[in-house]
Amino acid sequence: MSLPVRIHQAAEAEIAEAADFYDIESLGLGDEFTTVIERGIHDISRYPHAAPIARGLIRGKTLTQFPYSLIYFTGEAEIMLLAVAHQKRRPFYWASRL
Repeated sequence: MSLPVRIHQAAEAEIAEAADFYDIESLGLGDEFTTVIERGIHDISRYPHAAPIARGLIRGKTLTQFPYSLIYFTGEAEIMLLAVAHQKRRPFYWASRL
């Protein structure tokens, strides 16, 4: 059974910012990035406890094609995607979003 995923407003901004950056680097790469994000969101919706715990009750699904992780919290009725975090920048900056 899948859980719905709600995306934090700041995480939506992170997706858009990274997609724009990748499109500047190579036309179409931003679309590829968003496709990978969508697949990752689908995966955490179907298997919310598969990703390792990042901190407390928060999990992080590492993306393979891009250096980002989907940082999320699983509630009883939904999953909250807190951040789309670059793996080499500011660890745990998203902790206050819960």
